[in-house]
Amino acid sequence: FPCQILFSDEAHFWLNSYVNKENCRIWGEEQPELCQDHPLYPLKTTVWCALKTGGIIGAAQHVTVNGERYRAMVTYFLVSQIEAHGLHDIWFQQDGATCHTCA
Repeated sequence: FPCQILFSDEAHFWLNSYVNKENCRIWGEEQPELCQDHPLYPLKTTVWCALKTGGIIGAAQHVTVNGERYRAMVTYFLVSQIEAHGLHDIWFQQDGATCHTCA
């Protein structure tokens, strides 16, 4: 049964050495005095992939992923990749991200 599960998730990769402060914390002994300007919306790309026994199915998205775009990606890209890989009787597992559940 585990061989029939297709797990999926996405990750953001920033192209200008930006660090997401929600995911990275640096604790110091004292308050830093240095202020640094940075763009409001850093350049990034989103990579989505699905993992299965024996391989990876993946795609890069260069736009904000919303429910409509996610549904289109699953409908057109993922279904064609499942057929191309000859997969049958699989379970598609995704997390509860907003774009996965609002469509």
